[in-house]
Parts: sequence; structure tokens; C-alpha cells
Amino acid sequence: MTDPREQPPGNRDLRPGTDPCYKCGTCDASCPVADVDEDFPGPKFQGPEQWRLTRGSDRDVDPSIMACSNCMRCDGACPASVPLSQLHNTARGQYVTNQQSAFSRPAIRNRLLANYRRGAALAARFPRLANAVANNRLLRWAMDRGLGITADRELPTFATQTFRSWWEDRGGADASRERAARNCEDDPPVVAYFHGCYTNYHTVEVGKALVGLYESFGYAVTVPPQACSGTPMFANGRLDDAKREHERTLAGFRDAIADGAPILTSCTSCSMALRQEHPELFDLAGIDELAGNTWDALEYLRVHEDLADRLAAATPEESSTYVYHAPCHARNQGLARQARELLADVSGVTVTDVGDSCSGISGTYGWKAEHYGHSMAIGEPMFEHMETAPGDTGLTECPTCAMQMEHGTGYEVEHPIVVVADVLGCGLADGAYEITERSG
Repeated sequence: MTDPREQPPGNRDLRPGTDPCYKCGTCDASCPVADVDEDFPGPKFQGPEQWRLTRGSDRDVDPSIMACSNCMRCDGACPASVPLSQLHNTARGQYVTNQQSAFSRPAIRNRLLANYRRGAALAARFPRLANAVANNRLLRWAMDRGLGITADRELPTFATQTFRSWWEDRGGADASRERAARNCEDDPPVVAYFHGCYTNYHTVEVGKALVGLYESFGYAVTVPPQACSGTPMFANGRLDDAKREHERTLAGFRDAIADGAPILTSCTSCSMALRQEHPELFDLAGIDELAGNTWDALEYLRVHEDLADRLAAATPEESSTYVYHAPCHARNQGLARQARELLADVSGVTVTDVGDSCSGISGTYGWKAEHYGHSMAIGEPMFEHMETAPGDTGLTECPTCAMQMEHGTGYEVEHPIVVVADVLGCGLADGAYEITERSG
């Protein structure tokens, strides 16, 4: 049987994955977009049925493929293990490459959203100016009308210092090794951190908390050169862009891959892309090794260290009550209960799960003007659960889910890594993860 990865993205033989589909409709029943958008035909059509229809014929990919939010809930729902998200990613790539005009408004908008890292890198050089300009009403109106980026959401605030800049100012990998050695009897083991775009430019406190937490367990942290995880590119059919970004990441992590160092992420969409989406679509040197050694940061400590025991023995100075949302991409990796279970036995900390509904934003999906209403309709059950649950602070691993939670309820939202580091007091004495001042 031919390995489908020997062919270019979008032209692979996916029949071995489509044949097991017996049209039960379970994927359609699990799809949050199909639940609110009557024009969306659902993942069964977008995946195996569309693949069959477009094989050996002149039939084009249906444009509705661009309404798929890439939440990937259908992957976990399918009883036959049909690789639905791989089929969807392939179809989106084919549609964008072969059918969508490169100069149409949706194509320009989607290219900008997919390659957000490039604009963010420029804005991060002048964060206060960027924050002042980004949510100017006139500019937001122009982006809505001109590009189709909804004016109903506020753009994320840039931190006044990027995570990578903070990391370098703090001494980088050599200084991390020295700090980790204080908590390790032998040479500190090394972990490599894939921080992603959002932690680097916006929620810098998440990266700081991860560094402090791992050093407290005696791990030396490295932060190799890296590009975007590719998540927004997959969602917008930009497969060539995703491949280019991953080639850069693989080059940056070459030494870590060769050494077998654990690759840590703090965003469940990033880990999903590194673990599943890239290996499904591309054949690149080192890609399987990186995927096989990628871990969610709390998942790794939970498996390899006594994180749960340390948390249970902790005595936080203040009581805290959180309402937790498990991102779809956390569910797909078996991490839906992790944060709740880790914090369940911490004295004075209460975590209430707000249910298994999708937040609705799904990365760039909820930023598109034509999908904003659907995005909010998908998120409505989550909003209602949050409003009735005890506590007024949200908790989630996904930065865009956090945006939706804040947008729909007004709650402040924290990352579980920050909460865990706070509970354990990791690195506070030497400023390991003090919260970066946020302007705007």
C-alpha cells in the first residue's frame, strides 16, 4: 500500500481512511458548526463523501469546506476512526490552491489571519502604539467592511515585552540550567519549550510560569528558534504556509529532537498541530520524532513527576474559585479532565467544569464577520454555564477559547499553568514568572 505522505498535500490517496466510513452520522451530530449553520453540510460530507466525489472526476471541492471551524471534535466522535480532520485539511488546501481567487476578499483576509505571526512580530516592536491603534473604532470598522474581520471583537493586547525577549534577558538556557541545578541532584534534564505565537506576543505570563514550574522540578529549559504551529494555516487552507513554518520549527528543534528531549507546549492547539496535523499531511525529516515526543506541559509533569502530590500538599494563601472550559483540542488529546483533576485536591481551590460544549471561536473562525454570529451561538451554552457556576474567574488552556470566554461573559480567564505555578509558589523569589505589565 502506498504511503499517502509520499504525495504532495491535497493529492494523497486517503482511501484507506475513507473506506471505514459507514455513514452513521455520528460526526455530524458532534459538529458544533452544523448545529447552528443550516447551510453547512457537516463533517461526513466534507470528509469521506467529498473525497470520493472529487476522485477521478471534474467535480470541485465544495466551497462550504471553508466554513469548517477545524475544532476536530468529529475525529473523537467517529466510531470507525475515519481521519476526518485530515480529509478536511486536505480539501481546504485543494480549494484554496485550485479554486479560490488569490485576490478575493476572503482569500486576502484568510491569508492575513493564517500568517498572524508576521504582523504580530512587527506590532510587538511597538506594543503600546499597536494596542492604541488596534482597537480604534474607525480602523476596526474598516477591517470589518474591507476584509471581513469582525468589528464585534476586541483585538488581543500585546505584552510590553515578548516572552523570547524576557527569556534572553533572564539568561536563556545557560541561566536556566544553573537555576534548575538547585533543585536537581545530578545534571538537570533538558526540556525544549514550544511557546507558540500567543504566549510570545500576548500571554507572556504563561511562558514565565512554565519556566518557573519546570525549574522548580529540576529541569533545564531551552527555547529553540521556532515558527508558528500551523494551526491557523490549517484552518484557512494554507498548507504550503504551514509546511514552510514547520520546516523552520524542525530546523530550530533539530538538536532537541536528536537528543530525545521532551517538547513542551502550553497551548493545546499547538500540541495538536505538532502531534497530529503536521505528521498527517507532510513528510519531513524529524517530523515523527518531534510529534512522538511532544507533550502538554502539565501532562508531562503529571506523568513523570509528583505534580499531583505536590499540589495536594500545597497550602495557597488565598482561596480561589474557577470555572473551567476544556478546549476541543484538549479533548482530542485526552486532556479534558487534567486541570480539574490536578487542582481538585488543593486546599481552598474550587474548579467547576462548564460542560463539554465548544467555545465557538475555534481560532480564526470566530474572527470572520460571516461566522461571528454562529461562533457566539455555538458558545452560548458555555456562556450560560459560566454565568450560573460559582466563581467569576475562567480557566482554560486555549488562548482563543479564553478570548471567547472573556468576550461572552466578561470574566477574567487564567491558564492552568499559571494557577499551578501560583499554588506551588514556583520561582516567585527570583522573579521567574512575574506578570508582565499589559498596556492598553
